[in-house]
Amino acid sequence: MIRTLDTVISVAYIAAILTIGLWVGLRHRKGAREYFLAGKTLRWPAIGLALFATNISTVHLVSLAQSGFDTGLLNGDFEWMAAFTLILLALFFVPFYIRSGVSTLPDFLEKRYDGACRNWLVAVSIVSAVVIHIAFSMLAGGIVLKTLFGINLYTSVIVICLVTAVYTIIGGLRAVVVTESIQTVVLIAGACCITVACWHRMGGWTAMTSVLHAHGQTDRLSMLRPSGAMPWYAVFLGYPVLGIWYWCADQTIVQRVLGAKDEQNARVGPLFCGFIKILPVFIFVLPGLFAYALAATGRLDVRSLGGDSKGIYTLMITQLLPSGLVGVLVAALLSGLMGQVSGALNSIATLVSYDLYKRYRPGASDKGLVLAGRIAAGASLIFSLALLPLLNRYESIFNGLNDIIAHIAPPITCVFLVGVFWKRASARSARLTLWIGSALGVAAYVFVRNVPFMMMAFYLFVLCVVLQVFFSVVYPGEAPDGLYWRSPLDPLRSPGWKGIGNYKFLAGTLIVVMGILFWLFH
Repeated sequence: MIRTLDTVISVAYIAAILTIGLWVGLRHRKGAREYFLAGKTLRWPAIGLALFATNISTVHLVSLAQSGFDTGLLNGDFEWMAAFTLILLALFFVPFYIRSGVSTLPDFLEKRYDGACRNWLVAVSIVSAVVIHIAFSMLAGGIVLKTLFGINLYTSVIVICLVTAVYTIIGGLRAVVVTESIQTVVLIAGACCITVACWHRMGGWTAMTSVLHAHGQTDRLSMLRPSGAMPWYAVFLGYPVLGIWYWCADQTIVQRVLGAKDEQNARVGPLFCGFIKILPVFIFVLPGLFAYALAATGRLDVRSLGGDSKGIYTLMITQLLPSGLVGVLVAALLSGLMGQVSGALNSIATLVSYDLYKRYRPGASDKGLVLAGRIAAGASLIFSLALLPLLNRYESIFNGLNDIIAHIAPPITCVFLVGVFWKRASARSARLTLWIGSALGVAAYVFVRNVPFMMMAFYLFVLCVVLQVFFSVVYPGEAPDGLYWRSPLDPLRSPGWKGIGNYKFLAGTLIVVMGILFWLFH
């Protein structure tokens, strides 16, 4: 349980975010373009921070610390590999999205293939936003708030999500991006506090590694391992399948890019996010590893966990931080929850309004579009709450989340990737690949056991590529002009900004930095 001062800080933070979100949202006229895409005025810093905030939720703070405690730095691979898929987004996908003027990714898929592909992606995107981005975030947030405040899991989550829904549904994408930018700063600051506290209690890196040596656990320092549940080859084969779907083809994430002022801002924003993604290994995963060493030496009492490491982050907060700083950490946790939920709700509202309501009511007014989006966001929030008991059955939140993604992502990653780089990928082939690939994913999820989710994603992706190539030969067709790259060098012909802000320079620098980091922690 936490003290009154920390409760006051937490409540004040929620009130401040609500006030800022409403102020930003209400001071601008709410046409559909403004509401869903912030009037296409977003610049690269806001895009990068909002991408990070939408990605990093309470799930990450709680589950990455849990994974650090259970397995060491291994799951940090997810954070650092994201940099490479953000580079793909910036270099190869952003130009298509911006130049085609689409409001949603299903809209792009219709331009590249056909309406049936669009409909399928709409359905999958809404389901994934509800389950992956909202429900899992609620679950992680509820576990933390229940432990800290002693409040019923559902009560705490409902209150926080209602606050988030108010400014998101009223304010639209601009309110979401502004609040997410603030929440990113708070989240990072809070996470740094817990890292510093762990470092100080342990006595530094050397003391921690000495404990690992003494207990025969030095492999916990390695991110690329030769064997086990997630060997290095599974990371390099399986993660791109998950990452390309998540960062390049998921509406909840890419919507921040679609609201960019121009193509250059849309390209630099994801690269900026790629550099920020270096931090989670050190401020989310590493504290969990320190907690393992602290527990092994008796400096962290983990008996209250009862063998369930889900609550390790909460335990670190209450045992390692003084009053006042605990409130900052709670604010950081709330930032993760609110940022993820707000981004997903705005994405669902956009999908329903543009890809469903407007298509079947072409003459719909801006007011009608905004109203349809708001109703869809509210309904999604209610449905997400109903899923919490089912999702709580996973032993590890992080593994449960990625297990679901591994079975959803392969066909979508396939049709986007093949469609962008192969002129002959036909509409019928994409349609059949999405249908059959999704059915295979569901079947594998239900019936196949003991296959690591990374490798499952890779196997399903290979099958989908084979399917799409086969059906493109059987049912030939070609992409419309301007919706595929004639060569991998085509997207690099745009000169970009001069100096260090040039997207080519930033992408190259990010590749080098990530290569060095993986070498240091291999």
